[in-house]
Amino acid sequence: MEKNKLATREQLKIYFEKNKYPTQSQFAELIDALKHREDIPTNKEAVILANSLASIDNAYLAYHGYNFGKEKILLTVNSQDEGEQLIDVSKTNNYQEQRKYFFGTAPYSVKIKKFQLDELAETEYYYFNYQINPNSNSSFTVERIIGNNLQVLPEGFDLGTFNDKIILTFSKIDFGQKINIINTNIKFINNTNVNIMYRAHATYWGSLFSNGDSVTNHYNLWDNLYFFYKADLKEINQHIECKVYNVDNNQLIMTGYLYAGENNENGWGGDVAMGIRNIRIECNYQNQD
Repeated sequence: MEKNKLATREQLKIYFEKNKYPTQSQFAELIDALKHREDIPTNKEAVILANSLASIDNAYLAYHGYNFGKEKILLTVNSQDEGEQLIDVSKTNNYQEQRKYFFGTAPYSVKIKKFQLDELAETEYYYFNYQINPNSNSSFTVERIIGNNLQVLPEGFDLGTFNDKIILTFSKIDFGQKINIINTNIKFINNTNVNIMYRAHATYWGSLFSNGDSVTNHYNLWDNLYFFYKADLKEINQHIECKVYNVDNNQLIMTGYLYAGENNENGWGGDVAMGIRNIRIECNYQNQD
């Protein structure tokens, strides 16, 4: 008589390959051995899983959410060798970091899939910010205020491309007054043969790097613009100056420097442009204006 002993994995394969099935008792024991999605892991299993997760070196999204209600935020992530991955960042514990790891390998691109907001009081808004590649010299933060009279981030909004991890924070803030968008037109002129990119930043607002003309949509309560540049000059023996002008009166506002022999990843623009609606940035090799 065949003993009711749980067969090994290889024995089970042979059973099915040769149309010889496990006994009823063996099959019941096999089912009991399988994990169900609703099963609560034992402490030992949880420790094994935690140790396994600690060894994962994939890039990931770390996010925090504060004062959350019925908000719904979905993101899509695409890597160079995997299909689209959908990530829900709606469920958070206040002040506790949540992590979602990415499939595939870098670079990764992240976009908004869905941005559904809860009800807001008259002067309440959502503050949305994310930091790209926080562990590198090229790290920078993009910020937005949304909700009420300010536009929600639309489907397809590009959060950028990154190689490491991305840190996202989403919170509800009462600013005590209405906030409106103001625009500054930026004309970018690069008179060098080097690929130079710039980004504009203001309080609660920031853009991605660009090498073309752009228009800001920052906020009237903080009408101040800072500029940052990046350019790889490791093989270049000339410094580069990027000067910011007020187009309306041709006044020089600030000068930023990109240094020869270096990979300039987040170069400081030099000063702040306050209350200016039309700006021109001109980049030239030093002493060759």
